[in-house]
Amino acid sequence: MLGNMPDTPTAESLETTRQVWSIPRAGSLARLTLNSEPLAPPAEREVQVEVTAVGVNFADVFACLGLYSATPTGRFTPGLECAGRVRCVGSGVVRWRPGDRVIVLTRFGGYATALNVHEETLWPTPEDWTDAQAAAYPVQALTAWYGLTSLGNARRGAVVLVQSAAGGVGLNALQALQTLGARAVAVVGSAAKREWLIGQYGLTAETVIVRSPRFAEDLDAALASLGAGGFDLVFDAVYGADFQPSFTRLAAEGRHVLFGAADFMSTGRRPNPFRLAWRYLRRPRLDPLAMISQNRGLLAFNLIWLWHEASRLPDAMRGTLALIPRPPHIGGRYAFEDAHAALAAIQSGRTVGKLVLEPQRASVARAE
Repeated sequence: MLGNMPDTPTAESLETTRQVWSIPRAGSLARLTLNSEPLAPPAEREVQVEVTAVGVNFADVFACLGLYSATPTGRFTPGLECAGRVRCVGSGVVRWRPGDRVIVLTRFGGYATALNVHEETLWPTPEDWTDAQAAAYPVQALTAWYGLTSLGNARRGAVVLVQSAAGGVGLNALQALQTLGARAVAVVGSAAKREWLIGQYGLTAETVIVRSPRFAEDLDAALASLGAGGFDLVFDAVYGADFQPSFTRLAAEGRHVLFGAADFMSTGRRPNPFRLAWRYLRRPRLDPLAMISQNRGLLAFNLIWLWHEASRLPDAMRGTLALIPRPPHIGGRYAFEDAHAALAAIQSGRTVGKLVLEPQRASVARAE
């Protein structure tokens, strides 16, 4: 897969045309349009990748709506991950050669049929994985790895509450906890997702909770079924009304790791400012002084900062693949032209696992 390449770009690196989704400014999904544009040859230490699959994330929706702190100003292309094959390389690239199958990490720009990226942001696709699985893996698996281990101190025997457990990050988190030998309590949004998790991950009926007004009582029942007095870790991408009941059930030295706020997700093409303002004003609040005597901690992160630390990506990917070795569950495959349908599916909250866009797929695909 890896080999020495000449410094002179090949004939394949001549300027080409690509399809790319872009938005002139954040604020409304209706502004996201598909365009054709030229793609220059890769620059020094860049690799040009022909994209065969693109991972779809909550962050893509939040970025287009302008609700993501890392959203670029002005025109941008969403997408933090994709997979494909190396088309050609720029000068100075020695690790990659045309034809290599690669996973691509990109700080936006992934919704494209081809792109130029720095050589350090690529990772070889495991031989027995499909391109769709490769594109679906890095963002959510790295999130689970970093949140559970670097921040959450998850370990053998620990009792861990996983919010949105049937989503992409949640499924990666469950796999990671199995590898670690920790005990998981999963929270999902529907009875169908509950039954699916019990069947696929071997969880008991008592440890898979469907979100409801009885959430606090269900948490107590789950803890009792495990013989635990509290959670060692809460892994939370929801925030909102479920935050306080979860946080107050942390054991001593427990950590609540927050990495998202799906409770703020808009179901429309643009944010509802009144709904957002109401939820923001009613958001949970903590007293840091009270946390001292409770010996509990709150940590929060947005993994996109790691995309600026290219030198750390190889070790991060190695650690993630060791903890989460199985390919991700693909819950829906969409044609590249159907990006709006995929983003609407993400907004619905009804998906299981990861959604991907596939440039070479016919426009008839939907959630599987």
